[in-house]
Amino acid sequence: MPADRDEVCILHEVALEHVGAYAGHGPWDNDLHHIEQVYLLNGGEFLVGIYEGRVVAMGAFKKTDAERAEIKRMRVHPDFQDRGFGQLILLALEARARAMDYAVLHLDTSTVQVAAQKLYRKHGFRETGETKVSRGSTDILFEKRIR
Repeated sequence: MPADRDEVCILHEVALEHVGAYAGHGPWDNDLHHIEQVYLLNGGEFLVGIYEGRVVAMGAFKKTDAERAEIKRMRVHPDFQDRGFGQLILLALEARARAMDYAVLHLDTSTVQVAAQKLYRKHGFRETGETKVSRGSTDILFEKRIR
């Protein structure tokens, strides 16, 4: 995973820029510089999808309490969208969270990330509200019971 860190950061920026959701560098991205501590060593997971030696997709979850985990950093490179990579990552994260005995997955996504909203709804996530984020945009909150 440390070898993929630069590609993960590039994928993060490119995918968000593509949908108009990139807010530039800031403290909101600190988790990408501390993946092991934030995700892997703290009851979570971080997956990358590699196609022909290239990181084309990623996604993660982190523990928020004993029964809940938050899906984070779902990204697919624009050149590889609509090929099922996001769905594969999401299903793998859900299976891993279930195996780790989480009961609920929750997440937020910006209102401009329409494809992400569609993916989450397709896989049983339900909208639970909205929240304003510090960067001036609105995020939609989603949740899914997995056990």
